[in-house]
Amino acid sequence: MRSDTLYVSDLDGTLLGADSRLSRQSEAMLRQALGEGAHFTVATARTPATVSTLLQEVPLQLPAIVMTGAALWDRACEAYQQPRFIAPEAVEKVIEIYDRLRFPAFIYTLRDGVLHIYHMGPMSPLEQDFIDARIDNPYKEFHIAADPHSELPHILANTLLFYAMQPSGATREAWEEVRRVEGLNPIFYHDIFGPEIGILEVFSDAASKAAAIAEVKKLSGASRVVVFGDNRNDLAMMRAADVAVAVENAIQEVKDAADVIIGPNTSDSVARWILSDC
Repeated sequence: MRSDTLYVSDLDGTLLGADSRLSRQSEAMLRQALGEGAHFTVATARTPATVSTLLQEVPLQLPAIVMTGAALWDRACEAYQQPRFIAPEAVEKVIEIYDRLRFPAFIYTLRDGVLHIYHMGPMSPLEQDFIDARIDNPYKEFHIAADPHSELPHILANTLLFYAMQPSGATREAWEEVRRVEGLNPIFYHDIFGPEIGILEVFSDAASKAAAIAEVKKLSGASRVVVFGDNRNDLAMMRAADVAVAVENAIQEVKDAADVIIGPNTSDSVARWILSDC
C-alpha cells in the first residue's frame, strides 16, 4: 500500500463477492489499509441507498462515487456533492425515444438531497423485484404511478440518470438511438442478470467515473491513481488511471484495457492487492 496513491474500486463483480456483499476478510483488510493511512473509495453504478449499507463497517474518509459518476456521496454528512444533471432538452429527447420504442425505464432525479425515482412504461417482474428490494430506504423515494408522464414536466431540470434493465435486443436498439443525442453519456452493458438482460444507463456527458475520480484525487492529495474494475462501465476510469487493475472474472474488453489482472472477486483480490502494493 502506498500513501501517495488513491485506490478506487468498482463494487459488483469487483470488490463484492458472488453474493453481492463485502466479505469479512475484505472488510478487515480495507479497515487495516485505511487505518494505516490509505486513500480509498469506491466508484459504482449503485446509489447511496445500498452503498452505505454495504460499506457500513468500512470507515471511508473520501466521498464515494455513485451512479457511475453522476454524483459524489459524502457518507459522514449524508449529502450528495457535485451532481451532474442531464440538460432538460436532452431529457425530453430521451423520453421521446423511449416512448416511441415503448422502452420501459426508471428516471432518477435529485431534490432536497433525496433521490426521487419514476418509471416509464409497463413494469416487468424484474423491475418490480428491483423496487421491492429498495422501497424502504431513507435515501430514495419511488413514484410509481399508472401514468408517470403526469410527473415528468416537474423533473426535467434535476434528472441524473435513466436506468433500464430490459431484454438485450431492445436495450441495444434504445442505446443506438440515445447515443446520437447531444449532451449524453449512454452506457450499454450486461450485468449480474445474465446475457439476456441488457443494462442501459444514460447520464450527462459531464458524468463519468473518470471525471469523478479526478475530483476525489484533488481531495485526497494523491499523485497516483489505481482503479479496479470488471465491466464496461469501468472502462473510462481504467483508461484515465495510472494503474488499471482487472479482476480475473472481468469481461475481456476490461482485461484488454488493464495493466494488471488479479484474482477473481470471490477471493478478496482487490483488498489483498491494495495491501501488497508497493
